[in-house]
Amino acid sequence: MLRGYLELLRPANVVTAIADVLAGYAVAGRSHPRALPWLVAATMCLYAGGVVLNDVFDRNVDAVERPERPIPSGRVSASRAAALGASLLAAGVLAASQATRDALIVSAAIAAFVILYDARTKRHALAGPITMGLCRGLNLLLGVSAVAGAVWTRWPIALFAVVYIAAVTTVSRGEVHGGRSTVATVALISLAGVVIGLLALAAGASTGRLAAIVLVGALAYRILPPYWQVVKEPRPVVIRRAVKAGVLSLVLVDSAISAVYAGPLYAAVVLMTGLVAGSLARLFSVT
Repeated sequence: MLRGYLELLRPANVVTAIADVLAGYAVAGRSHPRALPWLVAATMCLYAGGVVLNDVFDRNVDAVERPERPIPSGRVSASRAAALGASLLAAGVLAASQATRDALIVSAAIAAFVILYDARTKRHALAGPITMGLCRGLNLLLGVSAVAGAVWTRWPIALFAVVYIAAVTTVSRGEVHGGRSTVATVALISLAGVVIGLLALAAGASTGRLAAIVLVGALAYRILPPYWQVVKEPRPVVIRRAVKAGVLSLVLVDSAISAVYAGPLYAAVVLMTGLVAGSLARLFSVT
């Protein structure tokens, strides 16, 4: 039974959410350390609640397409999963409220967009990826919200996460039945745009420029080849490989941002979350 709940929570994905908050905290200037533990707890609860509710809403589809998942396989009941997901979202908002008022607002917005995605927009070709991208962009801003007022001036940084995750989500729609080369091409162009944007951001860094450029180079190496492969061959197995690389490589986006705003040592700490996520991904599915 425990294994079923752990699969439902997708531990590797939850760890990647911590990197968002750490990067956002760097963007805000790292001047309010008391808020950080609350924000880390909040992002873990919000992300975990979102993926659990995603499986709750998808249980009928998964019964046909992914019967091995915890709910359709009967290892976790739908009612218990729904209660767990809702409790985690509530806990996430409560934890964020202990940091700052801005964090409360951002966390409530994340919870709202999570429910909107899981219950309504997921099946929509355009609205689904945009909603998921907004969830991840807001997660980055959750870290920024550690410093009161910083969200309202630093919000453009979230566009990197929005575009990145929207692109990955667009391609992920073909994990079961395969995708289309045109869709994969748009996603690849979007990811290349994120890489170029991060390089421009790194070029303006004062202390962590070299580290940021190296991290962006690693990001390009990790994501561009598998998504180019999807363009050429949009089969389910190729798509799943690309999506896994995209999810786990988001930590490189966060690390590059962290290097720009807080230097290479802080970026290394953020990067460590990716190593933990990678280890967990060998034990639990990320899709």
